[in-house]
Amino acid sequence: MTSIALPGLVDPHDLTADRQFSMNLARGMEVLRVFTSADPVLGNREISDRSGLPKPTVSRITYTLTLLGYLSRDGATQKYRLGPGVLSLGYPLLASMQVRQVARPIMERLARETGCSVNLGMRDRSDVVYVDTIRTDNTNTHMPDIGSTRPLLAAAIGRALMLACTAPERSAILNRLRLQDSALFQQLRPAWEADQKLFAARGFCHSRGDWKKDIHAVAVPVRVPPRETPLAMNCTLATYRSPGERMERKVAPLLLDAVRQLETAQGLR
Repeated sequence: MTSIALPGLVDPHDLTADRQFSMNLARGMEVLRVFTSADPVLGNREISDRSGLPKPTVSRITYTLTLLGYLSRDGATQKYRLGPGVLSLGYPLLASMQVRQVARPIMERLARETGCSVNLGMRDRSDVVYVDTIRTDNTNTHMPDIGSTRPLLAAAIGRALMLACTAPERSAILNRLRLQDSALFQQLRPAWEADQKLFAARGFCHSRGDWKKDIHAVAVPVRVPPRETPLAMNCTLATYRSPGERMERKVAPLLLDAVRQLETAQGLR
């Protein structure tokens, strides 16, 4: 287990001796998380393979989640997809994030000025999840959307989020990423180290196709009130439209200014 307990970084198997921890609930949440935009419909065997849970356990969980409205079952294929209950859970979070309402006109103006898609994101486990997005770059084949995710270490916005954390939190995140996939961690380590230097010198992170080779991005952490979840904002653009020097010379200064406006509007400057 990591030296600091951050949401999403714990491994349920490390908590079997914790009497306060509900393993049944954890397993149910793991089943919900195996559904993705690439795999929206799954059977019990596929869920078992992806979650690592025994098939009998998965059968009980999917039965329960279907009765509760968090999964929908196709009677013809005997497979499942996420149900409306999952969407209902997410809306109160989005609606309660006042920063989204303050940020939206600033993000819209930034998108017009740069031609980029502009996104606001926060950490979810080892990913970034977008909580708002302005989509203007129609050539982006990886079109962002609210609720879509990007890998934390491979994306500029993920590295910006990590730089927004305290040093102990950052160490805990890096340790979890190293344990999850050591080879991938070593592959992305140079980009992380380069962005630490770039951020110290110029205040932003830059992905030159680190996540998807046809997408460039710059990203900046957003100040939040104490004890609130760190946020970051990015600008993304298809590679053929975004030579690296353009992203750093033109887009990054506009992004930095937009983040300053957002922070000022919230009384954080």
